[in-house]
Amino acid sequence: MTYMDSYNAWLSSPALSDAEKQELKSIENDKKEIESRFFDMLEFGTGGLRGTMAVGVFRMNRHVIRHTTQALSELVLEEKSDNDKCIAVCFDSRIDSDTFAREAACVIAGNGIKVRLFDGPRPTPELSFAIREYGCIAGVNVTASHNPKEYNGFKVYWADGAQMPPSHAEEVSRKMTKLDIFTSIKKMDYDKAVKDGLITIMGDETDELFLKNVMAQSNDTQAVKEVADTFKLVYTPFHGAGYKLVPEALRRLGLKHIICEPEQMKLDGNFPTVASPNPENPEGFALAVALAKTHGADLIIGTDPDADRVGIMIRDNTGNYITLTGNQTGVLLLDYVINVKKQAGTMPENPAVLKSLVTTEMARLIAEKNGIDCFDTFTGFKFMAEKKNALEAAGTHKVIYSFEESYGYMVGDFVRDKDAVTASMLIAEMAAWYAWKNKTLFDALGELYEKYGLFAEDTINLVMPGLDGIAKMRELMKNLREKPPVDIAGVKVTTIRDYQTGTELDVNSGASTQIELIGSNVLRYGTADGTNIIVRPSGTEPKVKVYVLASATDKAQCNADDVVMEKITKYRNWANGLTM
Repeated sequence: MTYMDSYNAWLSSPALSDAEKQELKSIENDKKEIESRFFDMLEFGTGGLRGTMAVGVFRMNRHVIRHTTQALSELVLEEKSDNDKCIAVCFDSRIDSDTFAREAACVIAGNGIKVRLFDGPRPTPELSFAIREYGCIAGVNVTASHNPKEYNGFKVYWADGAQMPPSHAEEVSRKMTKLDIFTSIKKMDYDKAVKDGLITIMGDETDELFLKNVMAQSNDTQAVKEVADTFKLVYTPFHGAGYKLVPEALRRLGLKHIICEPEQMKLDGNFPTVASPNPENPEGFALAVALAKTHGADLIIGTDPDADRVGIMIRDNTGNYITLTGNQTGVLLLDYVINVKKQAGTMPENPAVLKSLVTTEMARLIAEKNGIDCFDTFTGFKFMAEKKNALEAAGTHKVIYSFEESYGYMVGDFVRDKDAVTASMLIAEMAAWYAWKNKTLFDALGELYEKYGLFAEDTINLVMPGLDGIAKMRELMKNLREKPPVDIAGVKVTTIRDYQTGTELDVNSGASTQIELIGSNVLRYGTADGTNIIVRPSGTEPKVKVYVLASATDKAQCNADDVVMEKITKYRNWANGLTM
């Protein structure tokens, strides 16, 4: 079927509303737009679906939601599991997220499967918790995380609370290709499903259970108590699902001065006060910074729309608010967790730390200097969840902390995904702990660099939009494999790791060895100056991401930041040249 055949099939389908048909008719003379909407289905992977909202098979809309949910429901019905044949459903504050969540719930119920549906927007980690707490076999979250307002998504989780395993994702994708997007859907009336007990609504009772676990991760409430009268914190949820539970966790921690940015506390999928609701972008914090200046706040915390990522701003030694990277926040938290657990005598035997392979190597150095093993995983918390489950099932390690550079952090055993609610509580506790010692987080970070050396990282996004974007991404990775660089930015390449084949090449000797991680389209280059450059296509956006991990651990070099920044600059220029 051509894209025009698909377009015409949708246009003539009785499943479409008048408004949906009118939207399609409005593009009837725009072949490029028609092609972009109908050339293929959105690809379902381990992260589910994500795309812009509009009518069409390559867009996010209620028909695509129903179709995907039908395929998931059939997989669940076929699955042999000790868990209840129940699916938890969550959603964030995005446009139509509530509608899409209800559509999904009605399809699940139409297939005879029980549903646990949240009564309003909730953080992604609470979905992970609910799956585990109530013994569900799977979970669905309608969210596009930190993407712009035009996007929505359909994330699928499995019984352990982590995102769906690849084998299950492949089966859902296979079923979608065989199911008609309109005629194969089994759907039940919402009110009838609730009345018949197939849909159960989750609310405050689940919040309480979740928060009890969140607060159990606190390490030093005494330090908070000591500074509670003077310590001030500004919080913004960027119009998202953290608006309720993050401030509540901070209150329960014992903080007295929690100043919430009033405009951004309003749930709004248009995200009217920010260009993009992404805590990685400093400009999104403008309103929070103004509020912090007014109140003299010590810390600013911001969570993304589904409250799984968290970004912070701190005051530097001049009093200005500066943004920390995900890596910087990550190593601060790592060092803090290690210190307080050692002091309290709560460090488990054989502790371990997990990080993604694109995350700062400073984390490994901190862990190992403290006698803690550090393991790399592929990017994504589903891989961290797999590694945590495997290590703890084998009895070899107890994972105390997991994080990745893209502002995601996980502690405890009650979730298997990044958790901005717990991370926000821990970050606030950490800042209070340092304040109790008459230090700021800026001071603490400086002390870490003095102790372990200077580390700096940069991520270059090579955006490749449009229909030919996927082909360009594939071609770039293909060329790097077929013609591997012998030097990068004038610096000799010493090692090449190909995580697709699970091999590492020593460029000098030509020897190839097997590495632990295998099966992902990622390349890693080690250079003669100690820098690592990692190249991988994004799994959720039309871009290839290039990560530069630079350091200067030699004491003579560490006296000047520009030693590391010169490395960052030259490798950034090389990365930008990959698309020329």
